[in-house]
Amino acid sequence: MELKDFSYFLPDELIAQHPCQRRDHSRLLFLDKKKEKMADLSFFQLPDFLQSGDVLVINDSRVIPARLFGKKPTGGILEILLLTKRKSEKESQTWEVLARPAKRLRENDVIALGNNCEAKVLARISNKKWLLEFFAPDGFEAYLNQFGRAPLPPYIKRKKTAGQDVTDRERYQTIYAKNPGSIAAPTAGLHFSADVLQTLQAKGIQIAPITLHVGYGTFLPIEVNEVEKHVMEAEYYEISTKSSQVINNARRLIAVGTTSTRTLESVADNDGYVHAQSGFTNFFIYPGYKFKRVNGLLTNFHLPQSSLFLLVCAFAGTDLIKKAYLHAIENRYLFYSYGDCMLII
Repeated sequence: MELKDFSYFLPDELIAQHPCQRRDHSRLLFLDKKKEKMADLSFFQLPDFLQSGDVLVINDSRVIPARLFGKKPTGGILEILLLTKRKSEKESQTWEVLARPAKRLRENDVIALGNNCEAKVLARISNKKWLLEFFAPDGFEAYLNQFGRAPLPPYIKRKKTAGQDVTDRERYQTIYAKNPGSIAAPTAGLHFSADVLQTLQAKGIQIAPITLHVGYGTFLPIEVNEVEKHVMEAEYYEISTKSSQVINNARRLIAVGTTSTRTLESVADNDGYVHAQSGFTNFFIYPGYKFKRVNGLLTNFHLPQSSLFLLVCAFAGTDLIKKAYLHAIENRYLFYSYGDCMLII
């Protein structure tokens, strides 16, 4: 299966740069995959398409403010994205990070982050990854919570020299985010409001939270021509006993986002039964995969040739998804993390 077959053209102006003013007023494209029919809606109409006994599986991972900017010894600005915490002490923490531009970065360089915080370069791990030790007088955790920025994907443009964006810290986070650990938002959940959740539950639709900490792999493009050779980065997940029971008793299971979908499908047995468990998954879903547990999918519109786009194509069929994306483009839907979404049943 060739990667080039999963491409499409998207005008730049349809890449959402800011969230919808009201979470639940983003647009929703409903796609009936059996009848191959579509309808243009608003997200607050989601409950109209679900029934009592349905279960929505949400990812309650919380995005950490993992994006930092500092000055290199040369005076140049360095962008840092925290990936994995290696060690934590009272005043310092050691992290694997992405750093750019890192061409002239050297071991033992000290990066000034402002407000008496600095980072020392301990080692180069790979072409893109570095090991940094961060020091802050009141502890790096406190510094990060106060000065860290939302780890927005590179297609959302913000000035490096601009101050903290309070809107991004709030809106690049689901309202039900609970367990810190993601460096990218599970974006299908960004549309939910308290009103929508209340309406769903009043209809007898249950919400089952699970956790998958979205990692570095979500930014990685597929770099092989043969889709089957792509390897996903492993990400940590947790499914509680309570949630597994709700999931297994569902009349119909609707996964909110590709992260929930991958988690459920990676742990479901051949009968579609989901046990309470935790661990790491690098499960890669692409066309040809037979879904064991997920009956419906709520998802944003994804980058061409990405693992997320391939998952959606696997769920509804590549030809139908391309038709749906073309419809979305022609009708001026907004794409990617801060964009609109689609419900596939």
